[in-house]
Amino acid sequence: MGGTLQKGDSSRASLPETKLEAKILETMRRRESEGSSLKSFNSLILKFPKIDENLRKCKAVFEEFDTDGNGAIDQQELNHCFRKLEIGFTEEETNDLFEACDINDDRGMKFNEFIVLLCLVYLLKDDPAAQHAKSRIGLPNLEATFETLVDAFVLLDKNKDGHVSKREMVEAINETTSGERSSGRIAMKRFEEMDWDKNGMVNFKEFLFAFTRWVGIEDNDDEEDDEGDGEEEG
Repeated sequence: MGGTLQKGDSSRASLPETKLEAKILETMRRRESEGSSLKSFNSLILKFPKIDENLRKCKAVFEEFDTDGNGAIDQQELNHCFRKLEIGFTEEETNDLFEACDINDDRGMKFNEFIVLLCLVYLLKDDPAAQHAKSRIGLPNLEATFETLVDAFVLLDKNKDGHVSKREMVEAINETTSGERSSGRIAMKRFEEMDWDKNGMVNFKEFLFAFTRWVGIEDNDDEEDDEGDGEEEG
């Protein structure tokens, strides 16, 4: 684990660690130049139930590619998934995506990690020739849902540098809860939930993982697993 970053180290915090992260950063900055359709953080919160509903529809896709039924998608299963969906990433890009989304480093992606991966695929495969690859997932509402998540990040990233800072998060929450004394604490709590590596800057991947917790996907998924132990449905 690295030491705490000082103020002067903020530029170092924004340096991408892999080719994949560099590509995500570049794509997000390009997307940010187009602006966001969301007007406030509150307008995003109002969309939480619909986003949650649409993301849960990915479960069938997840289960289809979790061929051994162990509740996680491994590297081999992901390669099969990409081939079937005709997602044209190179082997290196696929490996980088797997590493990036396997947050627990247990060589398997759980459902919430799979959602983050699909959203990154949506962001990166933005060329017209790859549009059919997105539609092959078979979830018509998924693209609109992922676009809302991209819009949300663009809304938060006021200076459009591809990262959300603590100051930008506070500003976004204050716009929503102006006049409320608790707004600063809310903003700090939300930021801490996003900033996994504690470097004071949140990238799009970190934002996505936090979002799956905000809408309850990670918690509910764990609860379903617990309920399923020793219990048959139907």
